[in-house]
Parts: sequence; structure tokens; C-alpha cells
Amino acid sequence: MADSVTSALRADRLKKSYGGVEVLHSIDIDMKPGEFLVLVGPSGCGKSTLLNCIAGLEEISGGALEIGGRDVTHDPPKDRDIAMVFQSYALYPTMNVAENIGFGMKVRKVPKAQAQARIEEVAKLLQIDHLLDRKPSQLSGGQRQRVAMGRALVRDPKLFLFDEPLSNLDAKLRVEMRAEIKRIHKTTHASIVYVTHDQIEAMTLASRIVVLKGGVVQQIGTPQEIYDTPSNTFVADFMGSPPMNLVPARVTGTGLDIDGTPLAMGPGWRAADLPARVTLGIRPEHLSRADGAPDLVVAPKMIENTGAEAYVNFVLGGETITARLPGRIPEDATDHVDLAVARGGLCLFD
Repeated sequence: MADSVTSALRADRLKKSYGGVEVLHSIDIDMKPGEFLVLVGPSGCGKSTLLNCIAGLEEISGGALEIGGRDVTHDPPKDRDIAMVFQSYALYPTMNVAENIGFGMKVRKVPKAQAQARIEEVAKLLQIDHLLDRKPSQLSGGQRQRVAMGRALVRDPKLFLFDEPLSNLDAKLRVEMRAEIKRIHKTTHASIVYVTHDQIEAMTLASRIVVLKGGVVQQIGTPQEIYDTPSNTFVADFMGSPPMNLVPARVTGTGLDIDGTPLAMGPGWRAADLPARVTLGIRPEHLSRADGAPDLVVAPKMIENTGAEAYVNFVLGGETITARLPGRIPEDATDHVDLAVARGGLCLFD
């Protein structure tokens, strides 16, 4: 584990088992200081277990873990220099906001004047400085989450751990708090590991994303890398809303054949380099209305007009495909739609 001083977090072949069942399989992560690392995946993929292993709430079964260049594999949570924000807020109901934020400093016997200055500084950063005298019962869900974040921020730890902090908020408040967390990260340059099942949260917040499935890392990359060049069909299908369209295709000498529909190759592809059968990935926005000769002429199964854009569903290669098109399309007056395919946006999977 060389050069670990430059890492905020490093997991080296980390494993976690419950009895004979291995739930985390040889996880390797190297996180730089100041990064916002998001762990994302479906329910049961191991993301919360991995976060708990980093926090020391779960014992690691194999491999090693470092935080800030120090081996903490067997250290208890209190010795790891971390702060954790839970989805349940975990505030003390009898304490006001200032007391909740400053409780950890009180336990550590931080001088009163120093603690008060830190509470006020963090409350101002979170824009809750006008709420310091209120009890948690007098706060909205978003305000309570800010208090929970404030309690973590006053610690100034090596690593912040967020466990699905926005899952208890309604949709509008989630969007607001997402923007708030992004602002705080830009202001503080804190090192954050953030767990979510929401791929929109992952795409908007992350410096880098770790996609997990069945306790195995599927891909680590920037949001753009994950979106543009997914490493496999699971990542392609999981990341994106709507997800990437996946269609079985046959490689021919001149291009691709999708159940009798020909399609030209993407840039840089050579038939000689490809297997005979592939899965073609097309993002919905890489299908557009054709100005000239169309690549595809499709019969819509369903058209959903959302106002600014329309989602056109049709069948290609036995799969239901979605095209995201600007503007409105008459739902009852269209028996076919001519589409162009953006070659640069195509992905191939074997």
C-alpha cells in the first residue's frame, strides 16, 4: 500500500463475510484528499456494509484499510478520525441546535469559547445560525439534516461518511439539500464518502463514483466516465434516467445488423476486432429526429410528452427502446418516426 500518505482513504483487497457468506469481495479503492466519493448500487449490493467497515462499525474479514495514510484496519471507530451523518439525523430531542452541534466537543472537553466559535462558524456555513436556540421538534426535515451535518462538520475529521442522508426527505427538499451538500463540499474541500441508491444523487454530487453489485466493484470513475463509457451492461443499465438502451446485434462486414435492421459502425470500430455477436448500447438522447436519410424508421409503441421533451418508445431487436426527443410529438397522429443515431455515443459490450 505504497504512497498512502496522499490518500484520504485506501481499501486494499477489503473483504467482509458473515459466517461463510462473503458480502464484500476484494474491494480496492484509492481516494484522494478533498474527493467526493459516492458508493452507489441497488439494494443489497454492499454499499452500506462497506461504509460501516470504513467507519469501524463492522469488522473487516480480510484486506486492509487506511484513512489519511494511517492503517486503521483494526482500530475502533473513535480512533479513526471520522465523522458520520446518518439518514435518521440522530439528534438529541432535549437539546437545542447549538447543543446538538457542539455535543461532541463538550464530550472531548474543548474549551467553551473555542467550541462556541466553531458552532457559530459551522451554523453560518449551513445557514442555520438563526436556529441555534430551537429544539429538533421545531425544525423541518431539511433543517434537522443540516444540524446533523453541522455536528459532523465541527469535528473537522480526516473523513466524512454520509449514509443515505437525503432518503427521508421529500423530492423537492432532496434537490435543495443536494445543492447544499455540493456547496458545502466546494467551500470546505472535505473528503467525503457518500452512500446512495439514487443514481441522480451520485451523478450530481460525485468527484468519482464506485458502482457496486453483489459486493463486487463494477466500475470506478468520474460521473462522465461512468455515463459515457460504462464498463459493462449492468453499469450501462443502472446509471442514467432513462437508462441506456441495450440491443443484441450481429457484426457484419459493413456494420451491425439488429434483427434485420442495418446500422453503420461507430467511429474507430473495425469488424475484424469485434466478436460475431455484441450488445449495442445507445443512450436515449443519442437518438434524434432525422433531418436527411434516417438511420432508423420506427413505429412508436408509446409517446410520453413531458413538456420540454418527448419520450418515444419503440421495439428494436426484440427490446423496448426509448428515444429522448426535444419538443412535443402528436401521440395519435404519428405512425412512424424517422431517427438519426449519434455514432459517437454508441457503446459495444461483448
